[in-house]
Amino acid sequence: MKIVRVETFLVPPRWLFVRVETDEGVAGWGEPVLEGRAGTVRTAVHELAELLAGADPLRIEDNWQLLTKGAFYRGGPILASAVAGIDQALWDIAGKVRGAAVHELLGGPVRERVRMYAWVAGDDAASIADSAARAVAHGLTAVKLLGCPGTLGPIDTPAQTDLLLRRVAAVREVLGPERDVAIDFHGRFSPAMARRVLPLLEPFEPLFVEEPVLPEFGHLLPEIVAGTSIPIATGERLFSRGDFLPALQAGIAVAQPDLSHAGGISEVRRIAVVAETFGASLAPHCPLGPLALASSLQVDLASPNFLVQEQALGLEADGGSEVLAGLVDEQPFTMVDGHLLRPRGPGLGIEVDEQAVRRAAQIGHSYRITPWRHPDGSLAEL
Repeated sequence: MKIVRVETFLVPPRWLFVRVETDEGVAGWGEPVLEGRAGTVRTAVHELAELLAGADPLRIEDNWQLLTKGAFYRGGPILASAVAGIDQALWDIAGKVRGAAVHELLGGPVRERVRMYAWVAGDDAASIADSAARAVAHGLTAVKLLGCPGTLGPIDTPAQTDLLLRRVAAVREVLGPERDVAIDFHGRFSPAMARRVLPLLEPFEPLFVEEPVLPEFGHLLPEIVAGTSIPIATGERLFSRGDFLPALQAGIAVAQPDLSHAGGISEVRRIAVVAETFGASLAPHCPLGPLALASSLQVDLASPNFLVQEQALGLEADGGSEVLAGLVDEQPFTMVDGHLLRPRGPGLGIEVDEQAVRRAAQIGHSYRITPWRHPDGSLAEL
C-alpha cells in the first residue's frame, strides 16, 4: 500500500480538512487547522506531502518522524498543526485497513464513554447563568466560562474582579455541587492579576483554571501553581512533549494538548503518557470541527489519565450543525447524560461525506482572528 494523493479542503466556517489517499482505494481524513491560519497550514501540509509520496501509510511512526524531523528547522504551531492532520489521517487509514477503531490500535479502551463539557457565554451574571442552565438541561455535567469576556488590563480594577466572581457564583449556583465549572483565563490575565484572583475563586472549587498566564510566562507557573489550591490547566499553545515538560514540572494538574495542533494522535498520546508520570490529567483542547473531535475521542478512550473533553457541538451560537458538517452520520456525536459513547467504527469512527466536503470547499473561507486593543490604543491579549 502506498500514498498516492494528499488533498486539502477549506470547509466553512473555519475548518481545514486533509484527505490522504492510497493506491488500494483506502483514504483517511484529518483536520490540520490552526485557527485564523488555515491557509498557512494548508501550504505546509502540501509541502510535507511531498515527503509522503509513495510512502507506506501504515508506517505511522516512521512517517511522523520523517514529517517532524526531516528538515533542519522543526516545530512551531504551523508545522505541528500540519503534521497533526496528516497523522490523524494515517491513523484513520490504519484503522480502516485493520477493521478496528484507532483506540483499539492504541491498546484498547479503558472506558466506555467520554465525559464532555460545553462553553457557557454571558457578559453578566444573569446571562451566563441562563447559558449554564441550558447546558444542564442538555445533560452536561461540566461547563467552562471565560474569566474575562473582554479585554483586561495588566492590573485591572476591583470592578473586573467583582464581575468575574459574580459570573462564577451565578454558574456555580445553577450547577450545584454535583457538577463542575472550569474557568479559562485565556492568557488575558497578567501574572499579577492571576495571583490576585485565583485565591478569590477557591470557594467555588473550580474543576480547573486554564491558561492562568501566557505560555511565554511558563517560568512563573511554579509560583502560580503553589499559590492556589485550584488545579491549574494549560496546553492549547504547547505543541510537543518537550513543550509540556516544563509545565508538568511546574505542577500543572491538567494537560490540554490539541489534537489538531500538537502533532496529532501520535504525539498527544505520548503527551498523555508523560503527563501521567507527573500525576496530571488529560483534557484535550478542541473548539474545532468533527475530525479533530473524533481524533480526540480516540485518545481519550485509550488514556487512563483522561479527565474531560472540550467540544463545540452546538449549545452556543458558535456551534450548531456547522461543527458536524461533512459527516454521513452524526450518531457518533450523540450526547448521552453529558457523555459520548465509545464509537465502534473503524479508524476515527466517523464516515466523511466526501461530496459534501468538496461542495463546501468550493465556498471555502478566509476566517481570521481580529486583534483586540485597549482603550488607550495598545494591543490587548485575545
